[in-house]
Amino acid sequence: MSESVRVTVVVPTLNADSMLAECLRSLERQSFRAFEVIVVDNSGNKLVRSRKLEQLATAVIENDVNNGFGSAINQASAGSRAPFLATLNDDAVAHPEWLAALVSAMDDHPRAGSCASQVRLHSDGTIDSTGMLIGGDGSSKQRGHRQPASAFTRLESVLLASGSAALYRREMFDQIGGFDDDFFLYCEDTDLGLRALWAGWDCLYVPNAVVDHRYSQTAGRASALKAYYVERNRIAVAVKNFPARMLFRAPFVAMARYYWHFVALVQGKGAAGEFHSSSNALLLPWFVLRANAAAFVRLPALLRERARIRKHAHISPSEFCALAHANYISARQVASL
Repeated sequence: MSESVRVTVVVPTLNADSMLAECLRSLERQSFRAFEVIVVDNSGNKLVRSRKLEQLATAVIENDVNNGFGSAINQASAGSRAPFLATLNDDAVAHPEWLAALVSAMDDHPRAGSCASQVRLHSDGTIDSTGMLIGGDGSSKQRGHRQPASAFTRLESVLLASGSAALYRREMFDQIGGFDDDFFLYCEDTDLGLRALWAGWDCLYVPNAVVDHRYSQTAGRASALKAYYVERNRIAVAVKNFPARMLFRAPFVAMARYYWHFVALVQGKGAAGEFHSSSNALLLPWFVLRANAAAFVRLPALLRERARIRKHAHISPSEFCALAHANYISARQVASL
């Protein structure tokens, strides 16, 4: 890698279709040029090369199976020495000033371990994400989702960044151990952001770092796969990261969220309503039970991670709770999105 490379942009892909090509071409148009692009092909079929998309990237990592989003980022990071690591979904298109804005914010704020982009929905230009909010049971949702972009024009501190389009400081990333490979899909960015918070790092929302995103184009906004992994992994987020007072409340918040999901299901609203329209809604309790059982099996490992995070914490549980409260989303709001 050239010494001039300051950012490694990692684009994991499963389908390696025309959206990936559009994503990579948007990186070619960046005004900031000191970066490399690593595509991680999780298709298991070498689709990036067979569709001749490797010429749009600096390097391609080919996996025999889908290793998941976080593992893909970790793989690319292991082969890079750039001081910054950017993540970008393969169904996202970066505006020309995206990287320049993110790197400038990092340079100006040395305690920022990560930066969140202004991620807009490709369909109508409203906000997909300007950072993430945390629920009382470990659920997380996009800050500003479906609101007008004009309402989010100020650079400010947020709880954590959405991995769909983010910049991470390598010092922070390596210090906390990168993404948790066990998450496979969903919530891995929430877990990483909360671990960075415990380690004393800040996260900034950068409004000029704009990305257009086709929300959940690959795995689907409401699917059996997503229902299982989101539920399993939000439990892991809570067990690993929540202080005792928040962890005690988490099961009660989860029960409230289940109730509001049921209401949304009946009304045909939110992700539960979308699941009902595309799948058998009676299967949802089964996915919840499976997810809780899987989390229970992983409990010893999660508790060991919890102890490790606390051992190296740079903020107190009270400070963590205050930051979580300032970036809180209710169970009813989670169910409605």
